[in-house]
Amino acid sequence: MEGLKELGFSVPTLIAQLVNFGIILILLRMFAYKPIMRMMDERSSRIKQSLEQAERIKQQAAVAEQETAKKIEEAAQEARKLVDQAVASGNAVRQRAQAEAKADAEKLIVQAKDQIEQERDEAIGELRKEFVDLTVLAAEKVIKRSLDKEAQRKLIEQVLEESSGLKNN
Repeated sequence: MEGLKELGFSVPTLIAQLVNFGIILILLRMFAYKPIMRMMDERSSRIKQSLEQAERIKQQAAVAEQETAKKIEEAAQEARKLVDQAVASGNAVRQRAQAEAKADAEKLIVQAKDQIEQERDEAIGELRKEFVDLTVLAAEKVIKRSLDKEAQRKLIEQVLEESSGLKNN
């Protein structure tokens, strides 16, 4: 102990300091270390939970992203189907319109032919009447007497019909 005195240490002071250090250490352990450790454990637990929650959110985001990509692809396929249907519908409408226009044109052609034929027949009928009248008038002048116009007209029409029948055969 004398060596300690030579160094300037006093044993009773050293013992008192050791006892004080022990008491402070026990008090710190009871009042500071345990609450600090409990706070550190709680914080560690919260951090761990936050990390787990972040991982779950990350996984959910990945799943949501995959679902969104799938829905976008489905929507694109549906859009392609709708476009294809619209094109097909447009082609069908165009073909139907062309067919209707062709049918209308053919109908107009048939009507025009019928009208032309009817007008031709009317013109021929009028020409026959005029020819009959002219023939009766000429025959009257040649004979210088008045013939029965109606009987003469029927006779000439009959001759014309027979001659036109011969020409058509």
